[in-house]
Amino acid sequence: MQPALFTPITIRGTTVRNRLWVSPMCQYSAENQDGMPSDWHLVHLGGLARGGAGAVFAEATAVVPEGRISPQDLGIWNDSQRLAFAGIVEFIHSQGAAAGIQLAHAGRKASTFRPWDERTGTVPMADGGWPTVAPSPVAYPGYAEPREMPAADIRAVSAAFAAAARRALDAGFDLIEIHAAHGYLLHEFLSPLSNRRSDGYGGSLENRARALLETIDAVRAEAGPEVPLLVRFSATDWVEGGWTPGDTAIVAGWAREHGADMADVSSGGNVPARITVGPGYQVPFATSVRTRAHIPSIAVGLIEEPRQAEQIVATGLADVVMMGRALLRDPNLPLRAAATLGADIDYAPQQYHRAPIQQ
Repeated sequence: MQPALFTPITIRGTTVRNRLWVSPMCQYSAENQDGMPSDWHLVHLGGLARGGAGAVFAEATAVVPEGRISPQDLGIWNDSQRLAFAGIVEFIHSQGAAAGIQLAHAGRKASTFRPWDERTGTVPMADGGWPTVAPSPVAYPGYAEPREMPAADIRAVSAAFAAAARRALDAGFDLIEIHAAHGYLLHEFLSPLSNRRSDGYGGSLENRARALLETIDAVRAEAGPEVPLLVRFSATDWVEGGWTPGDTAIVAGWAREHGADMADVSSGGNVPARITVGPGYQVPFATSVRTRAHIPSIAVGLIEEPRQAEQIVATGLADVVMMGRALLRDPNLPLRAAATLGADIDYAPQQYHRAPIQQ
């Protein structure tokens, strides 16, 4: 009997070969600060596809230049970037994996130094930084104060997500994910800790969810009925008075009604918080969304071992598992998981037949 982790899953018009997927992971490696993917991204993403993952997601990719987390982030706001992505997607497909992309706007957490820079905080304009925007002029601690977005700018960002989705689909991507987690722009709208507006985009839960739902509407209208659309949520801010798992379940249900197909459930990132972490510590959030919002869910967060991932999918805690750091350490982990679980697969690279993956 095939392990649950290695059963295909079909979402709208796309079938993915297994349920162990590569989480979007920022590489901060567009060295010319132009948002262009490079050979690094080809080797990084291509290697993960070769390692047997079901779907490989490109990192948080900015829909406008000022939406980048750092000046070295990827973008898909122009056709040169689309063309550069196309070759990467082609290689991912050649390895039998589906290609996904996470579309993003970093909001008040944009224009920051990449993690290994000795400097921290907001990048000065003289060094390639830019002014940031947010629902309200409330700075993330240690970063510059953002400009409050007028309603017209909010609608323009939704349109930019739709335009980016079109470029992504033209580049060959199979799955689109809208990033509404980790304290970036759409999460900032959702949380009362960062959204202090009094207009139609602030106040009630319905109003705070409006920017996300309008973005889902715009992307779905551009993508059409056959393209799988995912939304990444942070299930909680981990701070009293902030965004909660209950809020997430409600809004995930609304997202489903507006055309989203899966909820990718992480947590935190909007404000500094003390978080107790451990193996699978975020899985209950994915289960909650799956059962309460009636939408398929993806579990993430310190899921590192094949049997752990199998148990999550086999028992219905989530429909898919995404791994990140475990795959950076071992890009062949999906092939190793197949051996460990006794899965019958046919996509181990033939070029490596003399070195079969062992459990």
